[in-house]
Amino acid sequence: MRQKADELNSLMASMDANESINQMMTLYGHKMALASSLGAEDQVITHMMSLTGKEMHLFTLDTGRLFPESYDLLQVTEARYHCKIRAFFPNTIETEKMVYEKGINLFYESIENRKLCCYTRKIEPLKRALSGLEVWITGLRREQSVTRNELKRVEFDEANNLLKFNPLIDWTEQQVWEYIKENFIPYNKLHDSGFPSIGCQPCTRAIAPGEDIRAGRWWWELPEQKECGLHKR
Repeated sequence: MRQKADELNSLMASMDANESINQMMTLYGHKMALASSLGAEDQVITHMMSLTGKEMHLFTLDTGRLFPESYDLLQVTEARYHCKIRAFFPNTIETEKMVYEKGINLFYESIENRKLCCYTRKIEPLKRALSGLEVWITGLRREQSVTRNELKRVEFDEANNLLKFNPLIDWTEQQVWEYIKENFIPYNKLHDSGFPSIGCQPCTRAIAPGEDIRAGRWWWELPEQKECGLHKR
């Protein structure tokens, strides 16, 4: 798999994001899907996928703690691109057990509790969503955080035993928003209220001017700890 990732990186070295998405959709078809958080980057990728004219495969993780604006955008996106975005939910029994034993807002108490919540509400559903796939597409960018600055366009995801395709890996935030505006792409209205990165409602806040774009995610933790585990290398 690592060798395949290297081969794909070489193949697409001179391609832009649109070209690489078209190439990967041609190669992998229904064996590849976009894991969409409905963030700005994922909306850009959804738009690019639609431009290929090929069948699109998308899913999202509904943690049960999302913002209302995220659900609104889900419906708008499906209508705009004439697609279905499959929602994967946490295991009911495990979630009920976690909340009963640790409390509804357990994530504020410790990093261990936060990681448990992320695992239950996001990572376990992700594993089900990725079952049977060979490639998952993400909106990761190197610029987003210190934990992502060494990522490549295609990587081997050892935890899930498949390839991870990051078509916007070298894009800047400015490029993302210019593309959204130029193409009238629907986006989460919370972005207009100081939310550059949007996850679960209790774990996301608006940021102040000059703060890092990921500062509003799990703001009570150190920057190097701010990953939910979805993109563990």
